Amino acid sequence: MTENTMATEKQADKHGLLTAPIPEVLRRLTIPMVFGMVAILMFNLVDTFFISLLGTQALAAVSFTFPVTFALNCITMGVSVGLSTRIGRLLGSGDTQTAARFATHGLLLAMLLMLIAAGTGLLSIEPLFTLIGASPELLPIIKEYMQVWYLAIPLLVIPMAGNSAIRATGDAQAPAKIMMLAGVINGVLDPLLIFGYGPFPELGVQGAAISSGISWAFALSRSLYILIRREQLLAWPQLRFMWRDWHQIMQVGTPAALSNALNPLSGALLMSLLAAQGTASVAAYGAAMRIESILVIVMMSLGSALMPFMAQNLGAAKPGRAFQALFTAMRFAILFQLLVFIMMVPLSWPLSSLFSQDTEVQQQLWHYLIVVPISYGMQAVCMLLISALNALHLSLHALIWNLLRLFAFLLPAAWVGSLLSGTEGLFIGIAIANLLSGLGAYLYALRLRRRMAAPITEPDQ
Repeated sequence: MTENTMATEKQADKHGLLTAPIPEVLRRLTIPMVFGMVAILMFNLVDTFFISLLGTQALAAVSFTFPVTFALNCITMGVSVGLSTRIGRLLGSGDTQTAARFATHGLLLAMLLMLIAAGTGLLSIEPLFTLIGASPELLPIIKEYMQVWYLAIPLLVIPMAGNSAIRATGDAQAPAKIMMLAGVINGVLDPLLIFGYGPFPELGVQGAAISSGISWAFALSRSLYILIRREQLLAWPQLRFMWRDWHQIMQVGTPAALSNALNPLSGALLMSLLAAQGTASVAAYGAAMRIESILVIVMMSLGSALMPFMAQNLGAAKPGRAFQALFTAMRFAILFQLLVFIMMVPLSWPLSSLFSQDTEVQQQLWHYLIVVPISYGMQAVCMLLISALNALHLSLHALIWNLLRLFAFLLPAAWVGSLLSGTEGLFIGIAIANLLSGLGAYLYALRLRRRMAAPITEPDQ
């Protein structure tokens, strides 16, 4: 490598994804993402808490909106994955101009899709939520909330997709700060607009939706500022390339969106298995999911960090370094989650008592916490493989692996376990499924590394 080439690579690699030590880069990318994900989690919890103070009907009405709001967010999440991996590859190869073009066209695509989806939703609130099962007395409250939410949700498209583009450059701190500040704004505005403190009007559930919209508007302005001024990652649209760029983004984004949508679907099917075991089982699993969202947050952040790292290195024709990062992340996941499990053992009963006063619920939650967390490391291995496959632009393979994890391993093992030993057997089945799917993912990753040892190049843009 010549001195000029090395100097050009160093200038392009301002966040060190192509040259810095792999553990250091993954750590630097992962830690801010943990804080960003905690901010998103707190955002939802704060909304739920203040809405719950309005009464059971308000909480039930907004609870009915979760599947719909998640489905719309899956659209942007899919585009974000496609955009992030494409931009990462282009930045890794040093093609910043095409990266800026893709970022611009990707944001326009995400906005267009969301406007179509939100407009359709706005015109079909009552029939859609009646179909889902909302009672007539809840429909007016749902309508109050969703009318504002549908109008505000386009404001979230730019922060979601834009922050993915920023992370593709190797900067994880800026997106995390944006989401944390947006969470603070939402938390401050929620009680003011819901309950009408001081000069603010009392808007009830509409106040929660308006608070979210204002915080999203702040996030939008900050994301655009960073993309335009600092990263110079936006350009004027080029109509002659737009359709082709959209097609390439959606080649990765469509399977990624479908993969995201599988998780709540499998969760609903798992909940139906638990419902057959009784109310206590459903309550215990619901509490376990809240605890689990904290226990696996580092692994979710690591998976998000791995994708831009691998994408840039694949773009720079460094597949060996990309796969080295994947296996470093997998080994760390197994060891880290093992330590989490060891710490959870003495905490399992106090946590069970904290989340419920019902003895049966406590017992079942305790059982979950001493059985399932031991498998989180291998569950993370499968999650990391899915992130790697998206970075490799093998998003259909990523979708298949998520299908296998949920519908070939998790649900059948949980069903067999419930037949053999009730709720406790179902929880053991979840752990066994995580272990088997993680082992399969690791073996598949080894095979993939052998097959893709040669440098990977992109088609002409």
